[in-house]
Amino acid sequence: MSPALFTPFQLKDVTLRNRIAIPPMCQYSAKDGFVTDWHEAHYLGMARGGAGLVIVEATGVAPEGRITPNCAGLWNDAQAEGLARIARGIKAAGAVPGIQIGHAGRKASANPPWEGDDHIPLDDPRGWETISPSAIAFGGGLSRVPREMTLADIERVKGDFVAAARRAKEAGFEWLELHFAHGYLAQSFFSIHANQRTDRYGGDATGRGRFLLETLEAVRAVWPEKWPLTVRFGVIEFDGRDEETLAESIHLIRQMRAIGLDLLNVSIGFSTITAQVPWAPAFLVPIAARVKREAEVSVATAWGIDDAQDAEAAVAQSEIDLIMIGRAHLADPHYPYALAQMLGVEQPASVTLPTPYAYWLSRYHRPGKDSA
Repeated sequence: MSPALFTPFQLKDVTLRNRIAIPPMCQYSAKDGFVTDWHEAHYLGMARGGAGLVIVEATGVAPEGRITPNCAGLWNDAQAEGLARIARGIKAAGAVPGIQIGHAGRKASANPPWEGDDHIPLDDPRGWETISPSAIAFGGGLSRVPREMTLADIERVKGDFVAAARRAKEAGFEWLELHFAHGYLAQSFFSIHANQRTDRYGGDATGRGRFLLETLEAVRAVWPEKWPLTVRFGVIEFDGRDEETLAESIHLIRQMRAIGLDLLNVSIGFSTITAQVPWAPAFLVPIAARVKREAEVSVATAWGIDDAQDAEAAVAQSEIDLIMIGRAHLADPHYPYALAQMLGVEQPASVTLPTPYAYWLSRYHRPGKDSA
């Protein structure tokens, strides 16, 4: 019997060849929102590695929605052309092409992590004004106070998500993820740490969740019903009120499901600098399993599930449906091949590698000897 990790997964009209997915990982290598040769080589290499799904990095729905000046964008048709080449390449390699679209909110206008991961000064031509549900800074190196969004801003940004979703569809992506996590704009609306509004987009969990639901519903109206519409959402903050936040999150996810959510990528809120995250291998799996059970929705999660036995157990026990494996794929784009070997898959090369690679390995590999 094949390991659960290497069984197909069908969602809507899309079938993944296995339960291994590559999550969005920012490359900070775009120019004016346009992807470059780096992105094409990176994503096509990942797709050839054997994963069932490859999700392109967080892509800004508007110029001010980028995390850094070097982030990808999808606010015009010209940007979509480069992304279309990537989508075609991912699909040709046997993986399903996905993309994550989002708005960084008060965490935008930052330097790349290796250049400080802090806000760019407003007098620097590379930077721009940030917006958020309330005029509250995140803290630390991201200490600039954002401008509180007007109702007109809220409508504009929802429209930006819709326009980006249309472009993603036209570019050939078959899996769409909305970035509602990690302290970026949508997560900020839901977070008590970032949202102190007194209008219909603030207050209790119903008000704080309104932007997320309205944006999802608007995107659902333009995204093809046959293709998965998913959300990455921080269901917990690790801020001392975890049970309350998780209960509110599950209630919101049920509402998302009712208006068209197909899968939830379970993550952390990262809305407060004082969060105490209990980092450990596969530590989010039990939380994702609870979300799956109580919200009755398919789930995925990431964060340290690169051990073969941990990944296999999580899928085999139906705790989660997809394993998001990021950093291990950066170290080895053919990591599914390594996983297949560790799990005892018969002929692991033919299951995970492109035909030319599998051919040469199976024909000439001699254990313990050079095979060059």
